[in-house]
Amino acid sequence: MPESQQQNAVDRYFRISERGSTFGREVRGGFATFFTMAYILVLNPIILGGAEDKFGAHLSGPQLVTVTALVAAVMTAIMGLGGNLPLAIAAGLGLNAVVAYQIAPLMSWPDAMGLVVIEGVVICVLVVTGLREAVMHAIPQQLKQAISVGIGLFIAFIGFVDAGFVTRIPGDTGSVPVQLGAQGQLSGWPVLVFCLGVLLTISLVTRKVRGAILLSIVAMTVLAIVINEVADIAPLAWGLTVPTVPGDIVAAPDFGLVGSFSLFGAFGQVSAITIVLLVFTLVLSDFFDTMGTVVGVSNEAGLLDEKGDVPNLGRVLLIDGAAAAAGGAASASSATSYIESAAGVGEGARTGLASVVTGALFGLALFLTPLATVVPAQAAAPALVVVGFLLMTQVRHIDWQRYEIAIPAFLTIAVMPFTYSITNGIGAGFLAYVVLQTVLGKAREVHWLLWATAGLFAVYFAIDPIEQLIGVK
Repeated sequence: MPESQQQNAVDRYFRISERGSTFGREVRGGFATFFTMAYILVLNPIILGGAEDKFGAHLSGPQLVTVTALVAAVMTAIMGLGGNLPLAIAAGLGLNAVVAYQIAPLMSWPDAMGLVVIEGVVICVLVVTGLREAVMHAIPQQLKQAISVGIGLFIAFIGFVDAGFVTRIPGDTGSVPVQLGAQGQLSGWPVLVFCLGVLLTISLVTRKVRGAILLSIVAMTVLAIVINEVADIAPLAWGLTVPTVPGDIVAAPDFGLVGSFSLFGAFGQVSAITIVLLVFTLVLSDFFDTMGTVVGVSNEAGLLDEKGDVPNLGRVLLIDGAAAAAGGAASASSATSYIESAAGVGEGARTGLASVVTGALFGLALFLTPLATVVPAQAAAPALVVVGFLLMTQVRHIDWQRYEIAIPAFLTIAVMPFTYSITNGIGAGFLAYVVLQTVLGKAREVHWLLWATAGLFAVYFAIDPIEQLIGVK
């Protein structure tokens, strides 16, 4: 088949032209998303590998790198081919911390990963029954807009923190919780790379340069490598990834952790109520993190229909649920959709072809791990800041004169970055919306699924006293 016909076939399958995109934009978007989330290849092994299970066992670092890349590669490609959205999937931050620090200490690693598989199965059941999709349809449009705005602030904050532009104040409980730089002021070459990266990215985006985000990431990575070679910089100053020319480009993957899970082993280690609470925590976090991510990314890409619904939502949610189960089966922790996908959207991606590209890059990362982890946070974080701005622009769609919608929207927007959690922001907004509608005598106008969801969030926020009440702690 001639190349032009092949491209036309790809165009028709992914509806590239129909969505106002081009083949080049999709490829650039796939690269941009990969580089903004490639940090998970370093961070997930650190979080999981740094924890030990009930029996003092640790997971192998090299094996964790392999399974992290494997799950991301396979499930992101499936999302692109099956869901046709520019959404990338990888081990979920926050979810992996729950597995490492809350679940594993109570049982063995295979038992803990078995619970992750169960979580994924439960989410798939919710999708198949239509409950997960129905919840998303029941959310008022302006709350969906608020979710997008909150995510924008959240990922911008992630960018500032990852780059060291904003840091916690250690050991100082009487002051503000965060500060500028490490000592209350900006210092060090890595932060300079980030600042230059922000200026370069916003300049390129403002001039509407094609490939602006990707060009900035590549340029700042090269600059970081040069600076690291000529300046005397402590490796820890860069964070998890030190920008150096790798000695080895190819590294053989180690698949030893794949399939190392016990589906029902946890039932012999802890009580049934504890298992229910642990799975509930995983499901709720994954459920609403994904909901916020899918809505936010789709909204920014201009893919929501006139009702504010996401195209192919059922398939997208089913693939995301299957990814959670796949993450547990591979011992990579629960995998979920990544808000960093918005970086690809900011680069022009509008279809699943971008996800196929991102998945292919994660597949290459199985063998090119040293090369894939060259990009430091300071070079990739500017993209998150700029994409945060792009998402923030949707705040104009919220009616700030109607307090019954404006206050829940505000809480959704504020709680996400302030608690470092998409789930917490959505929960705060839902609870406030239900309460205010009731106060105004409009309780019957609230969809029953929103009532049920708000009730679940009430349990979610009060989980600690509930656990104490029933004697779990």
